[in-house]
Amino acid sequence: MDDASFLFHMNDIAQHSTSGSDERPTDNGTNAGATKDIGRRFSKAIAARVDGKVVDVSSPLVTEEAEPVLPSSPEGLEVLRHSTAHLMAQAVKHLFPEVQITIGPVIESGFYYDFKHDRPFTPEDLERIEAEMQAIVEENLPVSREEVPRNDAVRLFSQMGEAYKAEIIADIPEDEVVSLYRQGEFVDLCRGPHVPSTGSIPAFKLTSVAGAYWRGDEKNEMLQRIYGTAFATPKELRQHLSLLEEAKRRDHRRVGRELDLFSFNPVAPGSPFFHPKGTLIYNELIAYMRGLYQRYGYQEVLTPQIFDVDLWHRSGHYENYKENIFFTEVEGRDFGVKPMNCPGHTYIYAAKKHSYRDLPLRYADFARLHRFERSGVLAGLTRVRSFSQDDAHIFCTPEQVESEVSGVLRMINEVYQTFGFEEVHFYLATRPEKRLGDDATWERAEAALAGALEANQITYEVNAADGAFYGPKIDFIVLDALRREWQLATIQLDFMLPERFDLSYVTPNGDEARPVMIHRAVLGSIERFMGILIEHCGGDFPLWLAPVQVKIVTVTDNQDVYARQVDAQLRQAGIRCELDLRNEKLGYKIREAEIQKIPYTIVIGDKEVQAGTVAPRARKREKVAPLSVQAFIERLNRERIQRVNVSSIS
Repeated sequence: MDDASFLFHMNDIAQHSTSGSDERPTDNGTNAGATKDIGRRFSKAIAARVDGKVVDVSSPLVTEEAEPVLPSSPEGLEVLRHSTAHLMAQAVKHLFPEVQITIGPVIESGFYYDFKHDRPFTPEDLERIEAEMQAIVEENLPVSREEVPRNDAVRLFSQMGEAYKAEIIADIPEDEVVSLYRQGEFVDLCRGPHVPSTGSIPAFKLTSVAGAYWRGDEKNEMLQRIYGTAFATPKELRQHLSLLEEAKRRDHRRVGRELDLFSFNPVAPGSPFFHPKGTLIYNELIAYMRGLYQRYGYQEVLTPQIFDVDLWHRSGHYENYKENIFFTEVEGRDFGVKPMNCPGHTYIYAAKKHSYRDLPLRYADFARLHRFERSGVLAGLTRVRSFSQDDAHIFCTPEQVESEVSGVLRMINEVYQTFGFEEVHFYLATRPEKRLGDDATWERAEAALAGALEANQITYEVNAADGAFYGPKIDFIVLDALRREWQLATIQLDFMLPERFDLSYVTPNGDEARPVMIHRAVLGSIERFMGILIEHCGGDFPLWLAPVQVKIVTVTDNQDVYARQVDAQLRQAGIRCELDLRNEKLGYKIREAEIQKIPYTIVIGDKEVQAGTVAPRARKREKVAPLSVQAFIERLNRERIQRVNVSSIS
């Protein structure tokens, strides 16, 4: 086919198709019905899919098997957002000509673009940039692609004063051709594809500004990163922005500060300080898991915090994970602070000889772990340097793997139901490029995990090359109340560590064999899970987790004596309560308890004193009929035992 554009070709197809037909494409996608259907829908497309690849609508058509990519599709949304990043860069250059542009990729919920600017962008700057972007949209500038030799591209951007772009292109092999995209006077380096014109971008919003190091390296200069998002329709954008506002309201850092749960201080970067109320929630989460351990047959152990560096060489972590380990030297010996518990558990296993009759052995450990995370990725409780996991390792025979994995799957399901995570996606992560062991061992391990999933009738997707360096794993992605995805539980199958640490058990025949090691965590990091849970429920914890379960407020000081008696009864019954006898208006005290998200507020006036009752007021302003103190305690105990899940109260 000649150089006639794809867009022209598709419009030509549309004009020559038979009107009124309701034909649908056959499997090969090349019949007249297919041609007509594509032509009818093509006017709304912002890109096209040809031979499985998304391309510009202006690309030369080399096959009849093509279909439009609509803005609302996943591929279309990516094209739209990438094009909006270019639109933003063009607007920034209009308003701030001295700024240099760097990179502007699509991310999960939108896009960003990094700029070299002498000062931080302000909220007022974002408003101006948005207005300029809208003006460029209204101009409806054509967006065109061109390919040039690499050296020509370096010269072009160097002459434009875009040193960062020139540096990027200089890393490309000299004999390669690079692609550029132009819209009006603006030109940018990009693989594409992009929308056919700036008028094809219907709805966008710039959301925030942050600092970012050039190429993610803290040794490089700091740039200004502007985040934004774009959608196929203004309605979808409004819905997204509404979710963002709700996410801000639920942000665990904000809620943690308001409820006095935890804080951070530069004296210990990435390491949270848990206040009394936060510590109570933290310990309740651990106590909950300990209760499950008793039912599921786990034994809790404690292992050292610091190990000789030889251990990390032996385990393979030094070669594969050393950039995340804190190292120190003591008396001429190099030590590493443990980032995980698994090597230490092998020493407990190896402390005595084991028979097949002893297996499986399930060791659980809540010891503190430390990992060196770059300061730029630290994010409240969800990305920290110091944390504890509900970590456990199961030593079993190869024949026991499927049943043990099935047991862990049951435990995970029970936990997620308790916390109201109702939608869970399962992924089988297979061998990564950087790994220990041979392919035969990996095939055995991957087949064992797949078998356990299938035996439990669990639908899963394969996440190729995303396994740990020592074995494949099952990852669990949960959706929270805002339908955001979080990776929580993991089950990892490991044939490597038992080999490296020379672990064995005696078989029924009296021979020695290697056990299999199953790494598993359900909550994962307690810190991270707590942050996710806070955002899932917005700080409205279920009764069993709430730091303060009952607030007692009085109408006047005439009820103080009785209020203290009620407080004593509740505390004796193990209820966590606070007593508010301040000389404040009743409405003020109730409102304050609501802001603190306390599940129950007891109002005590003269009527309650005379009747010897309490008037509970449940969260969300739900009124409860007056009860005797004992009846109220029984109600609370039932609710605590049932562990009403988070989704029912959020």
